[in-house]
Amino acid sequence: MKIKSFDSLKKNNDFLKVFKKGKSKANKYLIMYVLNNDLSINRLGIQVSKKVGNSVVRHRLTRLIRESYRLNAEMFNSGLDIVIVVRDTARNKNYFEIESALMHLGKIQKILAKDQD
Repeated sequence: MKIKSFDSLKKNNDFLKVFKKGKSKANKYLIMYVLNNDLSINRLGIQVSKKVGNSVVRHRLTRLIRESYRLNAEMFNSGLDIVIVVRDTARNKNYFEIESALMHLGKIQKILAKDQD
Protein backbone atom coordinates (compact mmCIF):
# COMPACT_ATOMS: atom_id res chain seq x y z
CA MET A 1 0.00 0.00 0.00
CA LYS A 2 1.36 3.39 -1.00
CA ILE A 3 1.57 6.06 1.67
CA LYS A 4 -0.45 9.18 0.91
CA SER A 5 2.13 11.88 0.19
CA PHE A 6 -0.12 14.91 0.47
CA ASP A 7 -2.66 16.36 2.82
CA SER A 8 -5.51 18.81 2.34
CA LEU A 9 -5.56 22.48 3.24
CA LYS A 10 -8.72 22.98 5.27
CA LYS A 11 -8.42 26.13 7.34
CA ASN A 12 -9.31 29.50 5.86
CA ASN A 13 -6.16 31.02 7.41
CA ASP A 14 -4.01 28.52 5.51
CA PHE A 15 -5.70 29.45 2.23
CA LEU A 16 -5.33 33.18 2.95
CA LYS A 17 -1.62 32.78 3.77
CA VAL A 18 -0.99 30.99 0.45
CA PHE A 19 -2.99 33.61 -1.47
CA LYS A 20 -1.14 36.47 0.22
CA LYS A 21 2.44 35.16 0.25
CA GLY A 22 2.46 32.49 -2.45
CA LYS A 23 3.43 32.80 -6.09
CA SER A 24 0.64 32.41 -8.62
CA LYS A 25 0.63 31.21 -12.20
CA ALA A 26 -2.39 30.59 -14.39
CA ASN A 27 -3.47 28.91 -17.58
CA LYS A 28 -6.79 28.64 -19.38
CA TYR A 29 -8.48 26.38 -16.80
CA LEU A 30 -6.65 26.72 -13.46
CA ILE A 31 -4.75 29.15 -11.26
CA MET A 32 -2.05 27.69 -8.99
CA TYR A 33 -0.70 29.38 -5.86
CA VAL A 34 2.41 27.84 -4.28
CA LEU A 35 4.08 28.54 -0.94
CA ASN A 36 6.74 26.63 1.02
CA ASN A 37 5.29 25.13 4.21
CA ASP A 38 8.42 23.81 6.04
CA LEU A 39 6.86 20.35 6.28
CA SER A 40 7.94 17.14 4.59
CA ILE A 41 4.61 16.77 2.77
CA ASN A 42 2.57 18.79 0.32
CA ARG A 43 -0.80 20.19 1.28
CA LEU A 44 -3.32 20.67 -1.51
CA GLY A 45 -6.26 23.07 -1.41
CA ILE A 46 -8.86 23.33 -4.15
CA GLN A 47 -11.20 26.28 -4.55
CA VAL A 48 -14.15 26.19 -6.96
CA SER A 49 -16.45 29.20 -7.08
CA LYS A 50 -20.21 29.01 -7.49
CA LYS A 51 -19.69 30.86 -10.78
CA VAL A 52 -18.27 27.63 -12.21
CA GLY A 53 -21.51 25.70 -11.79
CA ASN A 54 -23.81 23.91 -9.39
CA SER A 55 -22.53 21.63 -6.64
CA VAL A 56 -22.42 18.58 -8.92
CA VAL A 57 -20.14 20.38 -11.37
CA ARG A 58 -17.97 21.87 -8.63
CA HIS A 59 -17.48 18.54 -6.83
CA ARG A 60 -16.71 16.78 -10.11
CA LEU A 61 -13.95 19.29 -10.87
CA THR A 62 -12.62 18.96 -7.33
CA ARG A 63 -12.44 15.17 -7.72
CA LEU A 64 -10.72 15.46 -11.10
CA ILE A 65 -8.06 17.79 -9.72
CA ARG A 66 -7.50 15.72 -6.58
CA GLU A 67 -7.17 12.52 -8.61
CA SER A 68 -4.83 14.02 -11.21
CA TYR A 69 -2.66 15.38 -8.39
CA ARG A 70 -2.73 12.06 -6.54
CA LEU A 71 -1.59 10.11 -9.59
CA ASN A 72 1.24 12.56 -10.27
CA ALA A 73 2.15 13.46 -6.68
CA GLU A 74 5.58 11.81 -6.87
CA MET A 75 6.53 14.28 -9.63
CA PHE A 76 6.02 17.31 -7.36
CA ASN A 77 8.64 18.63 -4.94
CA SER A 78 7.68 18.17 -1.29
CA GLY A 79 7.17 20.78 1.41
CA LEU A 80 4.67 22.93 -0.47
CA ASP A 81 1.24 24.36 0.12
CA ILE A 82 -0.54 24.33 -3.23
CA VAL A 83 -3.90 26.00 -3.83
CA ILE A 84 -5.69 25.37 -7.11
CA VAL A 85 -8.40 27.84 -8.12
CA VAL A 86 -10.68 26.53 -10.86
CA ARG A 87 -11.72 28.91 -13.60
CA ASP A 88 -15.18 28.67 -15.13
CA THR A 89 -13.62 27.68 -18.48
CA ALA A 90 -12.86 24.27 -16.90
CA ARG A 91 -16.56 23.48 -16.46
CA ASN A 92 -17.00 20.86 -19.20
CA LYS A 93 -13.43 19.61 -19.46
CA ASN A 94 -12.50 15.96 -19.09
CA TYR A 95 -9.91 14.37 -16.81
CA PHE A 96 -7.07 14.52 -19.35
CA GLU A 97 -7.54 18.23 -20.02
CA ILE A 98 -7.59 19.00 -16.28
CA GLU A 99 -4.53 16.80 -15.66
CA SER A 100 -2.68 18.48 -18.51
CA ALA A 101 -3.52 21.94 -17.12
CA LEU A 102 -2.34 20.90 -13.63
CA MET A 103 0.96 19.49 -14.90
CA HIS A 104 1.49 22.56 -17.11
CA LEU A 105 1.15 24.81 -14.05
CA GLY A 106 3.51 22.58 -12.07
CA LYS A 107 6.06 22.97 -14.83
CA ILE A 108 5.80 26.76 -15.10
CA GLN A 109 5.87 27.08 -11.29
CA LYS A 110 9.07 24.97 -11.37
CA ILE A 111 7.78 22.66 -8.62
CA LEU A 112 8.13 19.40 -10.52
CA ALA A 113 10.97 17.25 -9.16
CA LYS A 114 12.39 16.57 -12.62
CA ASP A 115 13.11 20.33 -12.98
CA GLN A 116 15.78 20.00 -10.29
CA ASP A 117 18.51 18.80 -12.70
